[in-house]
Amino acid sequence: MPELTNLGDLLNRSADPAHPALVDCSAPGGPHRMSHGELDAACRAAARGFAGLGLARGDRVAVLAANSAEFVISCCALMRAGLVAVPINYRFPPETVAFILDDADCRVALVDRDRRAAVPDGLPALVFRSDGPESFERVLDPGPFETLRPDPDEVALFLYTSGSTGRPKGVPLTHRGHLWVVEQRIARRPDPAHRLLVAAPLYHMNGLAICQMALAAHLTIVLMPRFAAGEYIRAIGEHRVTWLTSVAAMMAMVVRERDELAKTDLSSVSIVRMGSAPVSPQLVADIREILPQARITNGYGTTEAGPVVHGPHPDGLAQPDISVGYPIPGISRLVDGDNPDPDQGEIQCRNPAVTPGYHKLPEKTAEVMTPDGWYRTGDVMRRDADGFHYFVGRLDDMFNCGGENIYPSEVEKLLERHEAVEQACVIPVADAIKGFKPIAFVVRRPGHAVSEDELRRFTLARGPAYQHPRSVTFLETLPLSGTNKIDRQALARRADMLLSPAGRA
Repeated sequence: MPELTNLGDLLNRSADPAHPALVDCSAPGGPHRMSHGELDAACRAAARGFAGLGLARGDRVAVLAANSAEFVISCCALMRAGLVAVPINYRFPPETVAFILDDADCRVALVDRDRRAAVPDGLPALVFRSDGPESFERVLDPGPFETLRPDPDEVALFLYTSGSTGRPKGVPLTHRGHLWVVEQRIARRPDPAHRLLVAAPLYHMNGLAICQMALAAHLTIVLMPRFAAGEYIRAIGEHRVTWLTSVAAMMAMVVRERDELAKTDLSSVSIVRMGSAPVSPQLVADIREILPQARITNGYGTTEAGPVVHGPHPDGLAQPDISVGYPIPGISRLVDGDNPDPDQGEIQCRNPAVTPGYHKLPEKTAEVMTPDGWYRTGDVMRRDADGFHYFVGRLDDMFNCGGENIYPSEVEKLLERHEAVEQACVIPVADAIKGFKPIAFVVRRPGHAVSEDELRRFTLARGPAYQHPRSVTFLETLPLSGTNKIDRQALARRADMLLSPAGRA
């Protein structure tokens, strides 16, 4: 494959241009299919159009939309033209969207019709699939376009953090750094016959990075506008999907759709790849039950340091089900205080994909970057005897209960060992005596029953007493955030309500 120089131009021009590149399930009237050649031509037309808008190299342009072909084309075209794409979580409240548009100094916003009202007055907008004066399609200018060759550390993208600990932070990502990510992923030469199902939002690293890999490897992307478990299952059967990309919470919803699963042919699936959140042994077992022929793996990454941190074991050992993999030498380390490389500690990353620093936040950048260039992720990992890493928890999620430190994920793993538990989320609540105490929200496995008292006794029998959840609330599903992870903030609000006098009543 020719050398990649621009993150927006990943086409393998030595491969068949007629090979399917994208199946857009958001298209009106049914899925719209594009070949790699057609997608490339659309990106060139958009890049020519953007070049005629009077924008300067390095200007930032927002993309505020659900997943669609136009989303993919816009991001690629912006980068080809030397502009910076700023995908924005459209599930943010309007005031947060307005903050990001201002913080990133966006010159234009590219939106779908459902999000047009979120763009503040005074900021020019182009609207996907519109025939009005703001039509994105009217800007397209078919013809040849020479992709810009960026400087080594030129910024390609801004992604914004979820804002779970305050206002979202802008994370600039460079062409060079994320081309390195693409090259690492395609080095294993995935089979071009693969058809990837992507329902994770493209404003998040999980969905965006897998699409970039698929374009470079000349694979086919089946792109859903958003995740819904039943539609996700139907898309597998309809498009003979071979590769599922997801987060654990998405797959936990999929395995509960027993009626839809029973009437859908899932035999095409050979790979299930999960990331962005811990995976339980029970969830892996349930996925294996419905997809017995598939290889199931779990991964790890961050917006600030990219999704390539772990890989296969150098001795060929199989990755354990709930491990995130074996650390790639030289680009990550575990640190416990001043002690590098213990068997448990914060994972820190140093690789080409690491952000040059948060946008307009030098103090926050200094907090997360060591003087010698390691990014402090805030994630705690454990290493087993074979060197595989396992996610333990977030440093900022840890809380103290009566003098003992508790990671919510450790209690969740304990609860998920019970055969009746599909998913668990543990939330700390304030306590006048202990400081904080854990309470749990649990989703039962279909067809299984368990009581609150049983689960409390189960955890007391198998873990330290201070870890046991002081209350257990059963839910049909756990709420999801805009990145399809479990929405801990929503559950914390629910916990406060349950523990209030009115809630107890």
